[in-house]
Amino acid sequence: LSASIALEKANSFARIIDVRSPSEFALDRFPNSVNYPVLDDAQRVRIGTLDKQVSSFEAKKAGAALVARNIANILETHLSDLKRQDKVLVYCWRGGNRSSALATVLSRIGYSVSIIDGGYRAYRREIIDQLDQVADRLRYKVIVGRTGSGKSLVLQSLKSLGAQVLDLEEIAQHKGSVLGLSPGDVQPSQKRFESLVWEDLMRFDAALPVYVESESKKIGQCQVPEKLIEKMRSSTCIDLFASLETRVALLKLQYPHFLESESSLNTRLDALTALHGHDKVKAWKAMVSLGQWDTLVADLLAFHYDPAYDRSIRRNFKQFEVAQAIEWSFDSQFSDLNSRHQNLEQAIHICAKKVLGLPELA
Repeated sequence: LSASIALEKANSFARIIDVRSPSEFALDRFPNSVNYPVLDDAQRVRIGTLDKQVSSFEAKKAGAALVARNIANILETHLSDLKRQDKVLVYCWRGGNRSSALATVLSRIGYSVSIIDGGYRAYRREIIDQLDQVADRLRYKVIVGRTGSGKSLVLQSLKSLGAQVLDLEEIAQHKGSVLGLSPGDVQPSQKRFESLVWEDLMRFDAALPVYVESESKKIGQCQVPEKLIEKMRSSTCIDLFASLETRVALLKLQYPHFLESESSLNTRLDALTALHGHDKVKAWKAMVSLGQWDTLVADLLAFHYDPAYDRSIRRNFKQFEVAQAIEWSFDSQFSDLNSRHQNLEQAIHICAKKVLGLPELA
């Protein structure tokens, strides 16, 4: 099947099998596919070395033995529950030897098997071709607001209320600033990021708006597709406003890991030296060592985040000046942590209803 037809018929397959190595699969893959490698990473290196250092014949002979053993294992484990009537889709890097090996065995058994013509590379070309088209057909409402104004939190609440939400920071596993990568998180590859964005966009109804947060062209190391960022920047804006006190409280709640790791925070602050100089960064680090969190966050907002945001938003988002303004806040002074979180959840929910134009008490 061509990549485009495979995507159209994806739901008709009981199993979509990526036979590439685990490292290839991790970088990106066909939607809802599972990884049953006919050669793992170490085996691929071994066969490649044999091909270069000895001969193609010896490499193919050794590779065939490995592939045969791996396919036997796949049949006895991963595919032991596959029913006779189940349809299977198989692909590898180019739609060649690796996918054909498994597909041949499965078809000889009696399964209905299809191979993606051109493999993953053809799928990747199809995604690139479709991304601009699907991004262009949708209508966006962009949630804007200074750092700490709760944009991501409101997006999550909008999703819970049934709105169409494209959460680019969630997909990118990054909050979009110098402090945006949480400990333990690993950003997806650019290819994987684009595939996930495409999957979300394809699910949306073009008759309804898609809510998305204002973003830079890059979210950490992930680049937002060109047509998508272009459409976002020309779209209707909804401006969230929160007091400085609220923003400081929200940021402390959203970035607790930095309050717990002085060295991690100082490493991130070092990245701001080129913009603000050694003396300013030294002053911020002194606040860290003294645990002056409110002062630190307010100072970072005043000297780094707010000026950068104010310059960028007016330059890049054409409808910002006529944006609908929504103000919200929450009382962060509750001594009881559960009460504080309940108050925050209620405030976010009310704000999301305002964005949708719903009655606050509905």
